[in-house]
Amino acid sequence: MPNLLKQQELIYKDEAYKIIGACMTVHRELGCGFLEAVYAEALEIELGNQGIPFIREVPITIEYKGKLLKKCYLADFICYDKIILELKAINYLESVHESQVINYLKATTHKLGILVNFGEQSLKYKRIVKEK
Repeated sequence: MPNLLKQQELIYKDEAYKIIGACMTVHRELGCGFLEAVYAEALEIELGNQGIPFIREVPITIEYKGKLLKKCYLADFICYDKIILELKAINYLESVHESQVINYLKATTHKLGILVNFGEQSLKYKRIVKEK
């Protein structure tokens, strides 16, 4: 009898793999202990070196009943014009950090967010897919 459950294919698998690889390169070079801004600047260089298209510090606007709110979010990076990349440099990731990326996804048409923490001994990351 054939298996009726198919393994769900990862969205933007190749692009995410390249982004996470660039983050690993930065973490391997700098280690942990720096401020988030240091990792963001280093990652900007590394993304460029690896030919990964990105925009840094992208404003994300929020709409309420058809009107734009004055308050907006600021995503650390948008890569490949479709993946939100949010950086942290903290002791450990918490659900509030995941919620931040989920909110970014809700406010945009993007389907994938990657949350990366440079603050631990080994790089930690989480793929967050927009729910339908």
